[in-house]
Amino acid sequence: MREIRVVGAAIVEGGLVLCAQRGPTGSLAGLWEFPGGKIEDNESAASALEREIREELDCLVRVGQEITTTSHEYDFGIVTLTTFYCTLLSGTPRTSEHAAIAWLAPKDLLTLEWAPADIHAVAKIQTDFA
Repeated sequence: MREIRVVGAAIVEGGLVLCAQRGPTGSLAGLWEFPGGKIEDNESAASALEREIREELDCLVRVGQEITTTSHEYDFGIVTLTTFYCTLLSGTPRTSEHAAIAWLAPKDLLTLEWAPADIHAVAKIQTDFA
């Protein structure tokens, strides 16, 4: 099985968390996730996340505390996802790779259908904000 290391950003602003819906094609189409992406060779998790958010949402973030690291086996490989709390430094998130974005209160996160690798982070965020 192919191993894929990825990072996700739980961007929190005004008590709301940014959620991103995957596009209609490709793996996990239509499911929700925390924006982010693959860690490149010789790249730290924080650097990868800053780069991915700049590329995907045209924003700058400050990477904060790690929420959790989980692994999930999909049919295309094993994804190890590390999710971090992030603060928006500049820009307004725009969709370029996602079908939609939404700002939700932590208590409302489970109203969305999440990609399996993100579910543990969702639960941890809800606990942290309870």
